[in-house]
Formats: sequence, structure tokens, C-alpha cells
Amino acid sequence: MSQQAPLSSVNDFVVRFANVNGSGSASANELFARAVLRHGVPVSPRNIFPSNIQGLPTWYEVRVTEAGHLGARGGGTDLMVAMNPQTWDNDVAGIVPGGYLFYDSTKPMPSSKFRDDVTVIGVPLTAITNSTYSDPRQRQLFKNIIYLGALSALLDMDPKLIEQLIGEQYKGKEKLLSSNVHALHLGRDWALQNLKCPIGLRIRKADKVGDRIFIEGNNAAALGAVYGGATVCAWYPITPSSSLAEAFTNHCKKLRHDPDTGRAKYAIVQAEDELASIGMVVGASWNGARAFTTTSGPGVSLMTEFIGLSYFAEIPAVIMNVQRAGPSTGMPTRTQQCDLIACAYASHGDTKHVLLFPEDPAEAFEFAAAAFDLAERLQTTIFLMLDLDIGMNQRLCRPLKWDDAKQYDRGKVMTADMLEEGRDFGRYLDVDGDGIPFRTYPGTHPTKGSYFTRGTSRDRYARYSEEGAVYADNVQRLLRKFQTAQDMVPRPLQANAAKPTKYGVIYFGSTAPAMDEAIGLLEARGHQLDRLRIRAFPFHSSVASFIAEHDFVYVVEQNRDAQLRQLIVNENGIDPVRLVPILHYDGTPITAQFIAASIGTHQDQIKVTPLRKAVS
Repeated sequence: MSQQAPLSSVNDFVVRFANVNGSGSASANELFARAVLRHGVPVSPRNIFPSNIQGLPTWYEVRVTEAGHLGARGGGTDLMVAMNPQTWDNDVAGIVPGGYLFYDSTKPMPSSKFRDDVTVIGVPLTAITNSTYSDPRQRQLFKNIIYLGALSALLDMDPKLIEQLIGEQYKGKEKLLSSNVHALHLGRDWALQNLKCPIGLRIRKADKVGDRIFIEGNNAAALGAVYGGATVCAWYPITPSSSLAEAFTNHCKKLRHDPDTGRAKYAIVQAEDELASIGMVVGASWNGARAFTTTSGPGVSLMTEFIGLSYFAEIPAVIMNVQRAGPSTGMPTRTQQCDLIACAYASHGDTKHVLLFPEDPAEAFEFAAAAFDLAERLQTTIFLMLDLDIGMNQRLCRPLKWDDAKQYDRGKVMTADMLEEGRDFGRYLDVDGDGIPFRTYPGTHPTKGSYFTRGTSRDRYARYSEEGAVYADNVQRLLRKFQTAQDMVPRPLQANAAKPTKYGVIYFGSTAPAMDEAIGLLEARGHQLDRLRIRAFPFHSSVASFIAEHDFVYVVEQNRDAQLRQLIVNENGIDPVRLVPILHYDGTPITAQFIAASIGTHQDQIKVTPLRKAVS
């Protein structure tokens, strides 16, 4: 019996499902999240899973948030659905005081396994399934739907909305549809007849979702590649990026077949390794295709030689890097923003690469499409820097939009007519000072415009040369091209505090939802911060200006070594003392509570009056 008053909250709590990987729970847990959305209440779900195939623990956390906070909340779980004996002790320990523990009560549990300050809700799930189903697999799968039904009663959810979702999922499969609805009501009816329903946590219908869509970042980026004109994808499987290539395949099957002949207008190759995949991308791009690969940190490490070729020979390429915790194998199924330095300066020698930092699936779609224009305009590798939190979790975001009148920008391409007119073609000749030369496609003209593509040093006309002055001229032009990119890439977005302040914060990518929420927490403590969300590297001049306007600027990122801060210091010559690192790198998504506590503590310290000043 709980010795603390149970939590009471409407449309603002966290439910965490603790399951065994491979038990079929994923679809039921996602169904719960979608059902909350159908009530008009925003959710922010996160799938926490092991890197093996089956048997290890997995969790699915759903933040129910009418206020629309899409970052992980942190601070414990309000309702724990404990379905995994392996993780029972830790799961129970993670419940906030006054929270709720839902479990399968078929087998009695010793009192030592419970907490006095938590409300325990037992439902004999195994007994219900065993008495209803004889097939072992059905027992396991429908057990998940039965606990969903019980939760619907406990949280005062409308079962008709869940039935609608089941109907959509199993449309045309009437036997599966009816059996799932039956299992749903088995759990719901048992809870209504045997438990006090609803509990203190409730779902109440609202209208806070609007026209937003619910989509994974990898799926959105894959669709962006299709709309961005990609026709070639060469990839090698690696968590957490594999689903991006798979989504691209599915989108191409729907959108990239000739309606008359049925012929595929794309090529997707699962290569033998990452090195081969980037080699195929560079080769296809050299030949005029829009090509990309998708990978994660270990794959980027293997690709660096070809990335250097793309940079030095100036061949377009797009790499979609879904970052995970490193180094080496690291934690394949945990999130980090830890590949910035590796990608910004990938390959040996002096290189600098364009990085794009989307904050959510909507920007993942837009930036993925834009990456192919940028790659061709700049004739270089473009990195789309996703991470596991964006890539493999479904997120509410604004609808994906596309202008059907848009024309692809293929950059400086010299045509046969231009060559016939007598235009001077030097493959590495800078004709207008922006550092970007003209290129030709293979076969453009029978006698003009050809050149030898090489990774060795050459002059402005692609002729081999080892002269120091020629080499220096070429690499200096590449630097001018990188400077030109500053005004091509997405610019930072600035939001100023309600009151003038000497302090600012810089952040990027998947940190955005937690940062947006943290600002409110900091304001409640009396701290005002201007904020700047960086969306690309190279940095626009506004980044240096923002830092110059503030005494201290916090740089919030999800890695150990403050990699974004390092890039800012290195590229802008900023005094590092003025940039205060706020670092989170345990593999879980950063939370608003963490950001607010870290910045708030520093703010409190710098506002303390020194003793010598107080007594003077």
C-alpha cells in the first residue's frame, strides 16, 4: 500500500514500457503513443533498445505533453509498465515517488520487490492469455495488446480511437483486426471490473496536435533524398542508419518507377563494405548522377580516403551520417552528436567539409533535399548530420513541404554549346573569385571539355603538377570555395530573450527541443538568455557576431569533447574562455532539466558578489 499520495496529472506525464527485445511489444507500445495523439495530445516517444537481435532488455518511453515539449523530460518515470523480470529492480527504482507500477501479477511477487511510495497495479496478463489462446506465439503477441487495453481503462482513454488505429493497421486483414480488438477489450474489461479506474494519470481529449505529422527522421531524410533528385544509393548496413536506406528503397518503389513501363529509375546497391559504398557514390556522381550513402561514425572512419578524393578532385557526394555513441563500436544503439570533428575535417591533409544540422524530421527532409544542390554547386561532399534520437524515433513536426516548381541547381556545368563558343575550360580554373570552377559531364563534347580526374596535384587545367606554387594555388582556391559556402548553407536562427541580457546560448540538431523547454525553466529562475541555433558548418558570420555581443555564451552539445565549441574557436578565432561548454554524453537524449540545471548553476556562480567587493 502506497504511503505517499499518488500522482495526479492530466496530459502531462511519462509512461515507460520495459520489455524483452523480440517479444513483439514494439507495435503495441507504438500503438499506445499513436492513440494518445488521436486524443489530440502531443507525445514524444523514444525507443531504447539493445544492439543484439533478441533477448536483451528494451524500453519505450512516451512523454505525454499537452504543452508540446518534444525533448526527453528526464527525472524518472510516472507510470512504469514492467514486463521484463531482468530489469525489474532498476525499473522500479526509476519510478518517481507517488508514481505507478503496472505489472503482470499472474505469479506472486515478494513484498520486497515493491516500494511503499509507489501505487502497484497488478493485472494477471499471463493468466488471461493462457486461458484465451493456445498458440505460444499468440499468447506473447496478444499479451502486449491486452496490457494496452488495461492501460486504456486506467488512463481513461477512448477505446474507439484505439480500435480505429487497429483498423487502419490491419485494413483488409479482418481476422487480425478482430483478434486484436478482442485482445484490447480483454485487458480493458478486466481492468474496469477489477481495478479502480481511472488512476490519477489521465488522458483527456485536446486539440494540441494540429496539422503536425508523426515521422522518423531517417524516413523523412530518405524522402528528402528522393525529392532532392537522388537516383543512386550505395550503402552498407550499420545501426542506426540502415532504416534510412531501407526507407529510400520503399519510397523509390512508390515514386521512382516509370508509370508506362514499370522500369525502375534508380539504383540501390548494398555494397560489401563502407569503403565500397562511398566509392560507388563518388563514381556515380562523377558520371552526373545524384548519389548518396548513409552510414554512422564507424562507416565515416572507413570512408575518409574517398571523402578526400571527393574534396580534392571536386566530385559531388552526399553522406547522411546518423550519429551514435563512439568511438570504435561504442554504443551502437545510443545517441550522441560526436562526429562533428571527424566529418568537418575528414581525410588526411587540409580538408574542410560542409555539415548540415537538422533539428527534426521536417528539417531532415529539407536539408537532405538541399544537400544534393549544395553538393553539385560546391562540387564536394556534403554531410547531413543526423543522430539516433532524430533518425530512429518518431517525432511530431510540421508537415513536409515541397515546391513542385523547384528546379535542381546543378551548379557550374559547361555545356557543349559553351565549349563551341570558345569558352576557356579549365577544370580547376576559378573564373569569378568564388573558388568554384566549371565542370563537364562525361561525353559533353567529342573533342572539347575532357580532363583527367585525379587525386594527385594538378594545375588549373587538370594537368599533373608537383610544383609547390601550383599546389598552393589549388588548395587556397578550395579554401575560397569553402568560404563561399557560408552564404549557401542554412543560416543560424536567433531568438532573443524578453529582456536585454549579456548571456547567450548556442546549440544545434536534436538538442533543440530540450533547449527550447530549458529556456522556460531558466526564465523561471530569473535567467535570461539569447539563443542561436546553428544549422550548418561553415559558420555564417552571424555566429561570431552573436558571440561578440555577449559576455558569456553557453555551447550545448551531446559529446564529451565540446566538438562544436572547438569548431567555433578554430574557425572564428574566438577566445575559448567566453564559450562555456554544457556537455551531455551518456548516450541518452539530453533533457531540459539537465540543460537548465547546468546553465543555472553557472549563472548563479557568476552572479555571486565577490567578498572583496562586498567589504570595500
